[in-house]
Amino acid sequence: MANKDPLDALDESTRRYRETEKAHERSRKDVTTDVVAALKAGKRPTDVVEHSPFTAAHVRKIARENGIEPAPRGGGKKKP
Repeated sequence: MANKDPLDALDESTRRYRETEKAHERSRKDVTTDVVAALKAGKRPTDVVEHSPFTAAHVRKIARENGIEPAPRGGGKKKP
């Protein structure tokens, strides 16, 4: 069997890379949507972080970008 041309191999690996990159981006958007839904449903940010691939800082950023205000200090209920 002859060796594959290096540029053909590169074309093939680039195609696979782009396909998986698109799938990863779709998954990231899905996770972000679910993080927002969980926070809006009143789930604790700590629990959301634990169940997501994101850091606490990133979950806070997602929350702020989606109009979700931080809970008051001390864990009390938010004022209307």
